[in-house]
Amino acid sequence: MTDSQHAADPSRWCRIEPQPEYTPSIGALVEMMNYARMTTVQAVKGMTKVELDAIPDGFSNSVGMLLAHIAATDRLYHAVCFEGGDPFDTPEYAPYKGAMTFGEEGGRVFDRPLESLLSELEQSRAATLRELAKRDDAWLASRIAAPGFEDMNQHWAWFHVMEDEVSHRGQIRILRKAVTVAAQEKEALQQKLKAQE
Repeated sequence: MTDSQHAADPSRWCRIEPQPEYTPSIGALVEMMNYARMTTVQAVKGMTKVELDAIPDGFSNSVGMLLAHIAATDRLYHAVCFEGGDPFDTPEYAPYKGAMTFGEEGGRVFDRPLESLLSELEQSRAATLRELAKRDDAWLASRIAAPGFEDMNQHWAWFHVMEDEVSHRGQIRILRKAVTVAAQEKEALQQKLKAQE
């Protein structure tokens, strides 16, 4: 069951159940990843480009940046776990470097509509789910072979992808609220100035 299928069926939101295309432990992990993704998508529903790009006082990232980072993390661990290497300095990963590093290496994410950001999330996760369906629970328990990642096993890596998303989803909710409050305060100030004219 993909994250979009999971989101479309409210009766499935509060259960972690086996899925026929996965082995038991991978299936449980996928269910948790799907639920985390559904709540991320819900947290940004209806946001405009202006809202996605806004960085309120006291924050260092925008909602758009965080969404792109979530997708870039999925792609990074896809390469590490399924291809056996760190893609960070490869040409293929270059488009995701800025999002992965929050703009420290590569450009910051800006001026992308919600549909584009959600499409990238869907594409990166679909690639991950296709690969997980090819593997079994013995693989999930195995150590990662990619240089620099050997201390991790596959299960921890994908748990980390999920918990990183949940952490940023919390930031997204706080950011969205701050963006809304800032817009309301701006509107109130404009109304006040207009009334004084």
